[in-house]
Amino acid sequence: MDGPVAERARHCERPAPTVFVRTLGCKVNRTESEQIAAALIGEGAVLGPEEEADVVVINTCTVTGEADRKARKAVRHALGAAASPVVVVTGCLAALDAKGLESLGDRVVVEPDKEQVAARVSALLGVWNPLSVVAAVRHGEGFRVRAGVKVEDGCDAFCAYCIVPFARGVPRSVSAQGVLREVEDLVASGTREVVLTGINIGRYSSEGLGLAGLVEAVADTGVRRIRISSIEPLDLTEGLLDVFAATPQLCPHLHVPLQSGSDAVLASMRRGYTAEEYRERIAMVRQRIAGVAITTDVMVGFPGESPRDFEDTLELVEEVGFTRLHVFRYSKREGTAAAAMPFQVAPEESVRRARVLRGRDRHLRATYAALRRGQEAELLVEEVSNGVAGRVAVGTTGDYLRASIGADDVAPGDLLRVRLGDEVCGVLVAERL
Repeated sequence: MDGPVAERARHCERPAPTVFVRTLGCKVNRTESEQIAAALIGEGAVLGPEEEADVVVINTCTVTGEADRKARKAVRHALGAAASPVVVVTGCLAALDAKGLESLGDRVVVEPDKEQVAARVSALLGVWNPLSVVAAVRHGEGFRVRAGVKVEDGCDAFCAYCIVPFARGVPRSVSAQGVLREVEDLVASGTREVVLTGINIGRYSSEGLGLAGLVEAVADTGVRRIRISSIEPLDLTEGLLDVFAATPQLCPHLHVPLQSGSDAVLASMRRGYTAEEYRERIAMVRQRIAGVAITTDVMVGFPGESPRDFEDTLELVEEVGFTRLHVFRYSKREGTAAAAMPFQVAPEESVRRARVLRGRDRHLRATYAALRRGQEAELLVEEVSNGVAGRVAVGTTGDYLRASIGADDVAPGDLLRVRLGDEVCGVLVAERL
């Protein structure tokens, strides 16, 4: 470590404090955790393993009861670490149940406002005032080949199973100028791909720009690749897809949550669309974006989901031809409408249905990998390491596949044209063109 960071560390005349950041939940949480970590790094902190940390930061999720249990388990695990760290808890569960989290131990500090976490950690350690993410990146400590950029927070959809609107509040957009400044600074630091994230990103609205206009403005910054993290099906408008098709920097990949293929279950979930409307939106996407890969979320075991409802989901999954499924079981979350619904599905049946869907997921991934075998792709190198046969680079293609190549003359951040080959342990072996 050198430059301003090292100078501050020397001035303090003690080792740089070590911080461990654990992220639970969605991609927005991951982006926010990156921002917290970068701010701390910019002022002299070192990211290290949990067992060596002076402070552990846990960014929680509360979308389901299971998410709550995982968050509390993570706090207890951190409290049991050898270094006996202070545990700073933030995120959605912190916003809803601060007292419950504080009751887990006298070393637990709850900070519901994620933007204040770095300052709270600084105060606890008594060493610095945090700088911005940009400052951390400029110091060369926070270089990220692919970086998430949060453009929106909050949701008012009030799906029956979801507590997030209560935890994060109504939709709020980051100013377009703020987004562009962050992207420009990331590009200047060497970032090649930005992932635009939000809780309900289709609701983006700032300075006269909707999501389509924001994407066009981000493309004008010179960033090499743009990816949208997740978008609701009804937000896939013709205008947005026209911009998508006309913007070469946009990766040919969309994550479009499905949740269920049953109209009865979708209505009970309050999802706001039918299975046929979902099919129509996906068909429109494929018409406008050549070679697009579509991934999705699917929930099983929602109250009242019958065997026929589950079969409807399986049929729609096969029909759409997703490239990847994120399968999760419904977990009762007190405070949501679904928690009081009758006909709760037996846990063992939810487990069985999830197992079946995860089998379909493996089949879909293998089918898509076989389809892409022998085809060209653009690979963004993210990590380079030493393997048995020499240096190996691993990265992500535009359509969200993991691939590896020999890496004698490549480095993280390189964008390469490759030909995709066989899949080995979930990674496609590619050759450079």
